[in-house]
Amino acid sequence: MDTWEFNKIAGAVLAALLLMFGTATFIDIQMSHKPEKAGYTLPVEITDAQGPAQPSAPAGVDVEKVKSLLQNASAENGQAAFKRCSTCHTTDKGGRNSTGPNLWGIVGRARASHEGFNYSTAMKSKEGEWTYEELAHFIHNPKGYIPGNKMAFAGLKDEAEIADLLAYLRTLNDNPPPLPTAN
Repeated sequence: MDTWEFNKIAGAVLAALLLMFGTATFIDIQMSHKPEKAGYTLPVEITDAQGPAQPSAPAGVDVEKVKSLLQNASAENGQAAFKRCSTCHTTDKGGRNSTGPNLWGIVGRARASHEGFNYSTAMKSKEGEWTYEELAHFIHNPKGYIPGNKMAFAGLKDEAEIADLLAYLRTLNDNPPPLPTAN
């Protein structure tokens, strides 16, 4: 048997092995790696027959504590805290609106009432005035207190900082409303 004959036999054997193992591997890949359902199912905690558990509401601000702290709050500290707000709000009397409305006279002003600012539907639908208590709730968690409003700020969590900020906002008024009394 010459070399040419040997090469033909070896090539045929190798081709048969490649065809056999290649086909088996291809079938294995196609059959065993196909998921039952496409995508990834997130784990969900079910508490009762009504469906998935709702996330708990974030803890609200302690308004009584804020009212108590407001009696001795520092408007200067509040002005420093307001620097975060100044990227979107102006405070000049008769000042222009920015990304957010001008805040001169905010304490005691009706909600969604500053001239020339395009308020969200959520803010327009919440009636009433901005009292110290209302502002404390809103400053603490704007999206949670008035869902659907446009304000992107996450809120302040520290009651003392909220009281200082309210003391500063009180100074932005020709005739500031009296401070609330703590119960």
